[in-house]
Amino acid sequence: AEAARKLILEKKVKKITVKDIVEECQITRQAFYYHFEGIPDLIQWSMEQGTRRLLEECKEQGGAEAALKYLFIFGINAMPDVKKGMASNYGKELERTLVQGAYELFEGIVEQENLYQNYSRQELKLILRYHSRAILGLFQDWTPEDTKNLDMIVHEVYLILIGKIIPGGSMTEK
Repeated sequence: AEAARKLILEKKVKKITVKDIVEECQITRQAFYYHFEGIPDLIQWSMEQGTRRLLEECKEQGGAEAALKYLFIFGINAMPDVKKGMASNYGKELERTLVQGAYELFEGIVEQENLYQNYSRQELKLILRYHSRAILGLFQDWTPEDTKNLDMIVHEVYLILIGKIIPGGSMTEK
């Protein structure tokens, strides 16, 4: 996983092969295939490990809004590497894994805050999918001005997530 990351990010390889990876980390092809079915499997495993660590770190932040801010800061710092990864031939796998990680984070916030109790499982899944894509959409066109306004953006996203701001810009009475 580290060799693949290094090839994509440090050597700016757009298309990596198993041969590139095994040469970089000095293992055999058999050793690679013992652990992974192929490069997409390696990328997914690597992203899942990173997402799991990130979710644990978010949970340690002392509340849902603090966890959300931690996620934003992590995302801002990871943006250059993510953009390089998205430009590789495994961008689709990376995007899928990022969306799943965001989904799991929001699912954790919903559970932690006891949100959406009156919604069906199907409705909750749609809400979580929406929030997952929305957060990644924010990162796609993130600006230095957004970074300056990070606390305000995190707070407003948190208010949207917990239902205190509803579409149309009005505040709820909750």
